[in-house]
Amino acid sequence: MIELQNVTRIYNLAAAEVLALDDVSFLINAAEYVALTGPSGSGKSTCLNILGCLDKPTRGKYILDGTPVQELNDIQLSQVRNKKIGFVFQSFKLLPRISALENVELPLMYGRIKNRKHKARTALEMVGLGERMHHKPNELSGGQQQRVAIARALVTDPKIILADEPTGNLDSRSGEEVMKIFNQLNARGITIILVTHDMAVAGHARRIIKFKDGKLV
Repeated sequence: MIELQNVTRIYNLAAAEVLALDDVSFLINAAEYVALTGPSGSGKSTCLNILGCLDKPTRGKYILDGTPVQELNDIQLSQVRNKKIGFVFQSFKLLPRISALENVELPLMYGRIKNRKHKARTALEMVGLGERMHHKPNELSGGQQQRVAIARALVTDPKIILADEPTGNLDSRSGEEVMKIFNQLNARGITIILVTHDMAVAGHARRIIKFKDGKLV
């Protein structure tokens, strides 16, 4: 399903080049649950951005469902993100002035999908927030906001969910609740790939890929 072939990513910052990923290759099959770990600056978030079609390799290939992603244009990349991938971020990235329901609806609006409210309600019910859907983010706890973010990632029925430090802003209890949701989603056949430096969080995954200095360890 997902394959990186000798992927290198170099950033040009001021007068210097930064080697963020160095000849990285791996395969992730459908319905796997994988954690990308390593210290800060090890390349794990850069790798996640490439997997999420938010960035492209400087060299090498990224193949998603048989398609060489680096050959797609911006419109095609946007379509892949909207149809196949759901994103969950450490900082939730919810719009503060609209309700949880409206936040979850947003990806459906970009895709011009009908029955948006019904789909958004269903996604919020899946993460246990059916009774809080009309609350704004500042009326929800951190754990509830992250569950809204997970519902937003789920609402387009993606095959893959990418999560970047999904428990980083949560207390331990809320973090465990969020990880239970990821476990349940994986049991339903959704591929989960998460970035974390917390080995307790990584322990929920079935496979751990470790990075150091842009390389696989």
